[in-house]
Amino acid sequence: VIRCRAAVAWAPGKPLSVEEVEVAPPKAGEVRIKIVATGICHTDEHVLKGSLPNVEFPVIPGHEGAGIVESIGEGVTSVKPGDKVIPLCLPQCGECSFCQNPESNFCQKSHFFEPQNLLPDKTSRFSCKGKQIHHFLWVSTFAEYTVVPEYTVAKIDAAAPLDKVCLFGCGFSTGYGAAINTAKV
Repeated sequence: VIRCRAAVAWAPGKPLSVEEVEVAPPKAGEVRIKIVATGICHTDEHVLKGSLPNVEFPVIPGHEGAGIVESIGEGVTSVKPGDKVIPLCLPQCGECSFCQNPESNFCQKSHFFEPQNLLPDKTSRFSCKGKQIHHFLWVSTFAEYTVVPEYTVAKIDAAAPLDKVCLFGCGFSTGYGAAINTAKV
């Protein structure tokens, strides 16, 4: 178990509170990441206001980030400790019909099909003051360490500047996708 700082939203409409949290080790198929950089998206503001359905409190928000793999659970093969990674708020299992379709990236394991307040085994790796803390989109980048399913991690080039590439997790891909695919810029 790692103790670290995280920004916790205890209830809708309340400000974030920086707390010491405990982050359990990864289980089979999971990756624990040391978050080095995170972005702030307007979606996180929606979380704080309580205007997103299916978000359970208390929660550690954040879904744009980059970091370094700290440890891996049994069976993880796509990354190893020390790898630079970007956690993905939209999973990419590589197996479902959507992931195998070159016209889509809407994995069936995404939050649109099931809430991502807990990891796929329906447990949390976060606790604070004896209470379970929920994950946000399985990512929770507002913590110094987070645990995510392996299929929500993209390994990146070792030379990538984490403070810049953290926006690839949501902001860049959303903006770029909207400009190219929707607006046809």
